[in-house]
Amino acid sequence: MMKQNAVGWFDIYVNDMDRAANFYQTVFEQTLEDLGDPTDSSVIMKAFPTDMANYGAGGALVKREGSGPVTGGTIVYFGTEDCTTEESRVSDAGGKVIQPKMSIGEFGWVSICMDTEGNLFGLSSMK
Repeated sequence: MMKQNAVGWFDIYVNDMDRAANFYQTVFEQTLEDLGDPTDSSVIMKAFPTDMANYGAGGALVKREGSGPVTGGTIVYFGTEDCTTEESRVSDAGGKVIQPKMSIGEFGWVSICMDTEGNLFGLSSMK
């Protein structure tokens, strides 16, 4: 049996795609790409830049009628060089820092933030 990472993909549900895309593009200084759902043309998706040959999981923002963000649900941690950098952009992008950068011992540092849609997400780094 082939071993795999626990997470292969993630979806972050949003209410307002333009607002959410702007938030994540501002925080991470990256452009999200339009990604269609081949099974449902009413679903709007914008994917984070992903290189499937590298470690980590790809993912996308998703706007689907009848589904939205749930505060306090699963937290996706985005790997960063130093989470202080992205954390410093969260408030200006319209989000909220819930837990500023804190040590998690030998595993590095994390910050917990909230996006413009009410989703919690984490930032993780070794610095």
